[in-house]
Amino acid sequence: MSRYLGLTKAVHEQKAKTGVLLTNLGTPDEPTAPALKRYLREFLSDPRVVEIPRLVWMIILHGIILRVRPAKSAKLYQSIWTEQGSPLMTISQAQKAKLADKLAEKYGQEVMVDVAMRYGKPSISNALKKFQQAGVQKIIVMPLYPQYSGPTTASTFDAVTAELGQWRWIPSLHFNSSYHGHPLYIQALANSINEHVNLHGKPDKLVLSYHGMPKLFHEQGDPYYCFCSKTTRLLMERLGWDENDYVMTFQSRFGKAEWLKPYTDETLESLPAQGAKHIAIISPAFSADCLETLEELESENREVFMNAGGESYHYIPALNDRDDHIAAILDIVESSI
Repeated sequence: MSRYLGLTKAVHEQKAKTGVLLTNLGTPDEPTAPALKRYLREFLSDPRVVEIPRLVWMIILHGIILRVRPAKSAKLYQSIWTEQGSPLMTISQAQKAKLADKLAEKYGQEVMVDVAMRYGKPSISNALKKFQQAGVQKIIVMPLYPQYSGPTTASTFDAVTAELGQWRWIPSLHFNSSYHGHPLYIQALANSINEHVNLHGKPDKLVLSYHGMPKLFHEQGDPYYCFCSKTTRLLMERLGWDENDYVMTFQSRFGKAEWLKPYTDETLESLPAQGAKHIAIISPAFSADCLETLEELESENREVFMNAGGESYHYIPALNDRDDHIAAILDIVESSI
């Protein structure tokens, strides 16, 4: 009871406050097998991520995957870990700081910004509790997944509502589900590509590699593939490029089921034989560089392409905390304040 009396007092004593929560997928606390086991257990236990019947999947997860995969994943994380820690976490904190500065210029202390991860720390639950203690009366949740999908955006919504469902008083809530076609997001992507071309020349082929998804999810109504296609179309229109200049692919498949195609690695392996020996690759689905970009795209897939006869391979970084990316996020957030 005292908890809610304290909250009521905070609401009456403070001016209306808005809490902006930036969220991303997550990262282990450290690049070790035990840390990866904790992280993967939480991630792969989410029914939004794996839709295999629960009993069957739990046997596979705990009997096989969590016995083998953590050590392998730890080695991959070690290859990208920095002195500051996880790249995803470092970039997320930089995004938070820049957005908070921009909002403070316009709204002062009336808007507070925090960042949380769907899996691992800092958790969505703890971030929302901080808003509650501050007397926030409106919450804006901004999942940094440009293209909506069930395993990412919808899972974030699940975590938000699971926490809010325990509160006596629930603030106003705005949940941004997608920004795959937002003009400033498309412009930021175009800017990053144009900057790359100015330095390295136009590639024979631009590969737009989106995170993969089981084909079954798409067949059951998940709009992710359609949103990726729209992002690609709008980006190419903004650049003024035609269909011969690019290819849209999907990466990071897991397991034996069929995923969205074409696959990134198989496409990269085939491009040199088709005359595309100078390529640039970008992943519009990632708002911050992480394992799937820094290790898989920058390193692993580079090797695939070069071994197949490629001559020049360039990874174009995620938008991260670029000013034009922050401007896009700011515009989306401000539309809800």
